[in-house]
Amino acid sequence: GLRSRADAAAARLAAIAARRDAVAAELAEADAALAAARDAVGALPDLGALRQAVAAARARLAAARAAAATATAARDSVQREAAARTHRLTAIAAEREGWQTRAGDAAGRVADLAARLAEAEADQAALAPAPDAARRAQAEAAEALDGAASRHRAATRLLAEAEAAERAATVAARDAAAALAAAREARVRAEAAAEAADHAWGTVAETILQRLGPSPSLPDPPAEADAEDKVRRKLDRLTREREEMGPVNLRAEAEAAEVEEALATLAREREEITTAIARLRGSIGHLNREGRERLAAVFAEVDRHFQTLFARMFGGGRAHLAMVGSDDPLIAGLEIYAQPPGKKLATLSLLSGGEQALTALSLIFAVFRCNPAPIAVLDEVDAPLDDANVDRFCTLLEDMVRDAATRFLVVTHHPLTMARMDRLYGVTMQERGVSRLLAVDLGAAVAMAETAIAAE
Repeated sequence: GLRSRADAAAARLAAIAARRDAVAAELAEADAALAAARDAVGALPDLGALRQAVAAARARLAAARAAAATATAARDSVQREAAARTHRLTAIAAEREGWQTRAGDAAGRVADLAARLAEAEADQAALAPAPDAARRAQAEAAEALDGAASRHRAATRLLAEAEAAERAATVAARDAAAALAAAREARVRAEAAAEAADHAWGTVAETILQRLGPSPSLPDPPAEADAEDKVRRKLDRLTREREEMGPVNLRAEAEAAEVEEALATLAREREEITTAIARLRGSIGHLNREGRERLAAVFAEVDRHFQTLFARMFGGGRAHLAMVGSDDPLIAGLEIYAQPPGKKLATLSLLSGGEQALTALSLIFAVFRCNPAPIAVLDEVDAPLDDANVDRFCTLLEDMVRDAATRFLVVTHHPLTMARMDRLYGVTMQERGVSRLLAVDLGAAVAMAETAIAAE
């Protein structure tokens, strides 16, 4: 593989180095020959021969230099190939370690899956008789359900008969109660009539005794038919009077007492509710007064911080908050008036997108100045801002962290904002379909970089 190719390249490199050394030796010999030729030129009078020797030496020198250049180029090529193969071997070793790690993980997962498979097979073997038992239980339950259904139908029939008997008994009891009430009423009327008759008889006897004496001579009684007619007419008259009077309520007095007690209870409850309503209205009025006072104080403080932060965020200008729609702070609306540098005073809706974002951030941080929170989340608040305003925004965040000890979680894609943060948290996908969470402590990273620079 690559190792054998690397060994072959090393052998070629050694052969080229030997050839280069040989060429260098030949070059040295040619230089020596050239020097000897030059010496010979000085000693020999034959200039043509010397020139031919020099030309031959120069030719040999050029050939040697060309061979040396070729050997040097071949050596450099082999060295580059060797470096590339060494780098590739290092990468292959790293990949091999990664694959070995994955193989170990896969082996662990295979062992885990094998254990789970064995456990599942054991559970399956243990539950093998369960379907038969379930079918038997289902059959028994079906038989029991049929028996219960038949018993339920019988009980339903008996219940219907019992309900019919109960309704008949209820009607009979109601009729009996009505008959009993009528009998009691008739008995009371008869007793009253008997008492009245006794009283009338005594009165008549006393009157007769006073007027006629102890032994009066009474006239002959009227005929029996006349007496019967009189009695029947009197009975009809009394019957009509009784029917005109209507039924007598024997519980009228008790019911009147119950009604009076209920009226007294309702009167007491009405007084208590009236008192509670008055007390509640007083409490509501007190809460409204206190709410107005606190809202006015907080509104003034927020407006003061808002004016300061607006001028700081915009590098000038002015802004303020105002309540509109009512004089009552509890029901009034809120309006934001802003005047960036070089523009007229206008409401928030008339500003541009970036200006609205800066104004809203000024208001949010003004509220934070009045009531700091331990943690706050800002989601893409720097999206409509340019680089200069992002720098102002980050500076204001640093001041808020220092003054109010508030921790801000900023969701952003702006590089300037990320560069000014203390820590970065992100998601990356080194392999397709596999996401990883990354965390970078910028302070620690800067310290490591400074340490490395100082060490160099």
